[in-house]
Amino acid sequence: MFGGIGRRYLFVFGVVLGVGVFGLSGGGCARRGLVGSVGVGGCSPVRGQKYEANWESMKQYKVPRWYNDAKFGIFIQWGIYSVPAYASEWYPRQMYQKGHRAYNYHLEHYGPQSQFGYKDFIPSFKADKWDPEAWAELFEKAGAKYVVPVAEHHDGFPMYACSYTSWDASEIGPRRDVLGELGAAVRRHGMKLGASSHRAKNWSYYFYEDGFDTVDPRYSGLYGRAHGHDEPADEEFLEDWYARTVEIVDKYQPDLMWFDFGFERPEFEPYRRKFAAYYYNKAIEWGKEVAINYKHDAFPSWAAVLDIERGKLDSIREAFWQTDTSVCLRSWGYIQDHEYRSVDSLVDELVDIVSKNGCLLLNVGPRPDGTIPEEQQRILLEIGQWLDVNGEAIYGTTYWRTFGEGPTRTKAGYHRERRQKKFTAEDIRFTSKGDKLYAIVLDWPGGELVIRTLGSRSQLCPQQITEAAMLGSSEKPGWSRDEEGLKITMPSQRPCDHAYAFRLTLAN
Repeated sequence: MFGGIGRRYLFVFGVVLGVGVFGLSGGGCARRGLVGSVGVGGCSPVRGQKYEANWESMKQYKVPRWYNDAKFGIFIQWGIYSVPAYASEWYPRQMYQKGHRAYNYHLEHYGPQSQFGYKDFIPSFKADKWDPEAWAELFEKAGAKYVVPVAEHHDGFPMYACSYTSWDASEIGPRRDVLGELGAAVRRHGMKLGASSHRAKNWSYYFYEDGFDTVDPRYSGLYGRAHGHDEPADEEFLEDWYARTVEIVDKYQPDLMWFDFGFERPEFEPYRRKFAAYYYNKAIEWGKEVAINYKHDAFPSWAAVLDIERGKLDSIREAFWQTDTSVCLRSWGYIQDHEYRSVDSLVDELVDIVSKNGCLLLNVGPRPDGTIPEEQQRILLEIGQWLDVNGEAIYGTTYWRTFGEGPTRTKAGYHRERRQKKFTAEDIRFTSKGDKLYAIVLDWPGGELVIRTLGSRSQLCPQQITEAAMLGSSEKPGWSRDEEGLKITMPSQRPCDHAYAFRLTLAN
């Protein structure tokens, strides 16, 4: 099995000749840009294209309406790392990291890394029970409006038919184009398709030491070329990264491209601009609205959508944003001893994020046979049941003049999940749609709910409230409004679990 180097040079040769190996559109400039012509200023735009490869040009970008309205999506981290199912999806790196528990675990269970490397898990990654239609049906029942499978994780094993390595899921392991098959099923169920690329981290992911199979050039198509751990990514890697990423765009026309960290490193800066211009121009050609997710400061706020991993914000952000988190606390990929989050905490998180102009991308980690663990399915279906009742207060809404009220403060930033306090019945979040204001209380308040933000002297809500109704309840609640707040008598029966939404009609 060859390492993909021959393909890479075949590709470069084809581009130099102006052949275009995988059908790049946009003329010679776009083709030349794949090999050594990115530059600080980017390529000049091809006639008729809207975006140039510079940040000023990106100021005309608008976040898609479908994305603003969707609010909830499903992330899927599925790959070879689900076979050892130990520690986390970072097992491919940690099994070569001397002193790490995964390194010792691997030695004990599989033997030396020179004799049994990460590549040797591939034959057990069979996906023999994988049914993309069943996945799409589950995600639809969960209330998701978009689905983002991993196209390629840090491990360097594409889950699609990749032209630049033979080490991909369409040629070995399951021998299926996972992104392509799942994408078709997702779209049949009316959801948008995203694709995530974690490849930028691949350059600094593996450890290259004598005694590891990672230094064997026969496997460089998976592990990459051996190099110093602290070296910046070189031009060959960057060109390969760009070629792979453009191929995902051309083959699958994703509605969303999600990028993990590593992508913000300085050497990627011209490639970020070049890719964004290419993708956004292709979307115009397709007649679609698309988006890019980024972390940290990889993009200016106007050029793409900020994604905060396992964290969120403590206030409204006028620029639309996203949280990505998982149903599992310790791993994104499948492991044998998951610690699951409660449905209550996930519903509360969804509501809190939407009230601050964000959306939630919730991850699941399937088994190597392609089945989603039953507990993960249960969590998704319960969220879907909640959205069946309360989706009116979530989908297609906008943030209001304030995100909410209550004593529980959110800790802003990345990886703050375990530091968050549980929300209470005094914590209320607001969303808005037309003349409707939605007040969502994050726990059952007992006999009466008092919304202090909506008192009769409120400067935030000077309009009259003409009607109040609880979503999912046939009972008409009694309510009154005075200086203390809007007071609502709670119905005798709870219409759902976890959080409770009221629709308030405001006078014009």
